Amino acid sequence: MYEDVYGNVISSLAAENDKRIVLLVMDGVGGCDNDGAGTALQQAKTPNMDALAGRSALGQHNPIATGITPGSGPGHLSLFGYDPLVYQVGRGVLSALGIEFPLEKTDVAARLNFCTIDTDGNITDRRAGRIGDDVNKRVLEILRREIKPPAGVEVLFETVAEHRALMVLRGEGLDDDIGDTDPQAVGVPALSPARRPHDKSKTAKIAEEIINQVRKILADEPQANMILARGFAKWPDWPTFPQRYKLNPAAVAGYPMYRGVSRLVGIPVVSQPTTAADICAEAAAAMKEHTFIFAHFKYTDKTGEDGDLPGKIERIEEMDAALPALMKADPDVLIITGDHSTPPSLKAHSWHPVPILMKAPHLRGGGPGRFDEIACRSGEIGTITGKELMPLAMAHAGKLEKFGA
Repeated sequence: MYEDVYGNVISSLAAENDKRIVLLVMDGVGGCDNDGAGTALQQAKTPNMDALAGRSALGQHNPIATGITPGSGPGHLSLFGYDPLVYQVGRGVLSALGIEFPLEKTDVAARLNFCTIDTDGNITDRRAGRIGDDVNKRVLEILRREIKPPAGVEVLFETVAEHRALMVLRGEGLDDDIGDTDPQAVGVPALSPARRPHDKSKTAKIAEEIINQVRKILADEPQANMILARGFAKWPDWPTFPQRYKLNPAAVAGYPMYRGVSRLVGIPVVSQPTTAADICAEAAAAMKEHTFIFAHFKYTDKTGEDGDLPGKIERIEEMDAALPALMKADPDVLIITGDHSTPPSLKAHSWHPVPILMKAPHLRGGGPGRFDEIACRSGEIGTITGKELMPLAMAHAGKLEKFGA
């Protein structure tokens, strides 16, 4: 880990005013060409975004760095101006904060997926058929009742949503040098959390013992008969978003993961909508009291991960139809982008740069009147890293002082 020189400079230049910045994140919005048919953004009918693009600045960003595929946590930290190569945290903490779990500084948290394994222990479904919350809660209650943790360690389970859950290890002297057990593939067994280079960690061995118990306890479940654990982590000690930027922020986010990453950096969650219409309406309302609003729309990512190109196109069009309600509130700076690309052809996050649209004062001229990856790659903003987007927005809002004499 290295010092965040750029972030510290931006923080030293931050100045307060009443200008409003809105960051609208269409999760996983970027894509790839589909056999010549174009990306989901290219195929979608987006008259409102296209009209906005004609008087805005376009560009693209690499959330981490060129060629690196980001997770959702690092992708959003980058959008908040935190260099994800400096500020690293496991997804477990984000999941815990997302459901307002009372995480303690010594706790180790992990994000869980319920999964399905066959009699040989190989994974057949990494999401256990996307079980409902009712099944999730029932299975967790079984685990709470039957897990026998080692002396001095408490194991806590909580439902997040559908197939997702939270596991927290509580006790003295625990570390988070624990390997993810999700191999990100089917037809293979789960990984050991205590494999090298984690084999020296006593906590990794505790996690392994607990997961082995889970497999035995859930052996008769038809779908959720095993867990995959990712992002073991403790709560880090970082500068908060309000401290760093002298902004009064708010998050409008319906999914726990994104509420969690907001709370991690001190952005309070003021509402939890999930539909595009409600997100835009709530973001507009939040502008009355806050100078920075993070608004999150999940379904462009979810459809991409499901390989559902028509569904992703439909979700993009849903957001486009909702956009006028946000535009009516007239944010001084509006950024529309994603935290990463999720091409339906890959059914996963990818390394492709993410399109950016920025409505702001003091631009150099309108774009081509189209918001998609092709228009964005030749736009005014160029190709930047995700951590540069927040300072750019602040500069256009008059919130950064001059550097040096």
